[in-house]
Amino acid sequence: MDSQRVAATYWVETPYPLEQAAEIIAGEQSTGTFTKVPGESDALKREHGAVVEGIERLEDHDAPSLPGTVAPPGHDGRYHRGRVVISFPLHNFGPSIPNLMSAIAGNLYELQQISGLRLLDLQLPEAFAQRYAGPKFGIEGTRRLLQVYDRPLLGTIVKPSIGLSTEELAVMVEKLARAGLDFIKDDELNANPPYAPLDQKVAAVTAAIERAADATGKKLMYAFNITGDWDELRRNHDLVVGAGGNCVMVSILSVGLPGLAHLNGYSEVPIHGHRNQWGMMTRSPHLGMSFTAYQKLCRLAGADHLHVNGLDGKFYESNESVTASIKACTEPLFGGYKAMPVVSSGQWAGTAHATYNAAKTADVMHLAGGGMLAHPDGAAAGFESMKLAWEAAVNGVTLEQCANRHPVVRRAMDKFGKAGRL
Repeated sequence: MDSQRVAATYWVETPYPLEQAAEIIAGEQSTGTFTKVPGESDALKREHGAVVEGIERLEDHDAPSLPGTVAPPGHDGRYHRGRVVISFPLHNFGPSIPNLMSAIAGNLYELQQISGLRLLDLQLPEAFAQRYAGPKFGIEGTRRLLQVYDRPLLGTIVKPSIGLSTEELAVMVEKLARAGLDFIKDDELNANPPYAPLDQKVAAVTAAIERAADATGKKLMYAFNITGDWDELRRNHDLVVGAGGNCVMVSILSVGLPGLAHLNGYSEVPIHGHRNQWGMMTRSPHLGMSFTAYQKLCRLAGADHLHVNGLDGKFYESNESVTASIKACTEPLFGGYKAMPVVSSGQWAGTAHATYNAAKTADVMHLAGGGMLAHPDGAAAGFESMKLAWEAAVNGVTLEQCANRHPVVRRAMDKFGKAGRL
């Protein structure tokens, strides 16, 4: 692909011939509109027009996947599906994530000639790497801060998500820190609520972490949820760093990709990128975008950690999709830009084997909320059960064999195994 063009791969469904639909997409997202207009010269189109680079035909379908589709006169009832690659001149928008999104998505999803559309992948020119520095810490930097190299980073999410006072939270965090956890994050529902303001939370939690570190010699990483308006991001970040905090978290779709890049411009600690709201963009296979495309934009904008859902978890996503998401976070982008995949949602010791067998790597952050905090013998036992299960998975020992050797794992199986979860 030309180094001065962006290539976008789409899954397309249309009642029109695929070639015609692809040209409609290319025109709508560059120089064209629904009719010829003055000034749209051949020279202008050559210089600024999007180009259909390739079409791969897939199976036809007998009904539109999305409402609002208008078929051409004499339509035979078939809806054509295919993968379409369209390239855009970089000079139309420059190395700018906000304006890139207008080009590759824009009004595209509203076209009447399209009955299904999904952005599958992106190829970005080097100019984006010159504009956006990407993750400052990623996998290696996060491991260096925690001094954990030989296993996944293991941790939990504050539960209950909402309602704990700062004092109650501090007691919980100190107890978990003393239990040896690597990482705790705020829930996405809890950032800077009036009942527990962020400044009070930061003061209480950082003090608890320091007390535990003095006792154990290990400092927990805590991701404070600093999600807010852009003018709040800097204040909240500085509040955390000034108190000795070592991680901040943002809900990426709440602050936007430009908000993430804005935070990354001055962040002094890892940015934990949460993807809540992602389901509304991707759950339909006939609409939205794939995580393959999305995670490239998040890494470009500076996410050091990136949520990927969890295998055998509580959400709808298939294990195959989660596995692909884990691998996508570490695939080369401009020669680096690796982000730590964060596996969470319905996780416990019993999901370690599935995660390792699928991802073939221990370079993940594996978080369990209820699966750690609600262990029958307490949170420390929940952490130990996950650590032991991961050790077994990496060494080819089955979960059942691990449970036979370690009662703490057996207790987790009794509580969170399929029978216990039903």
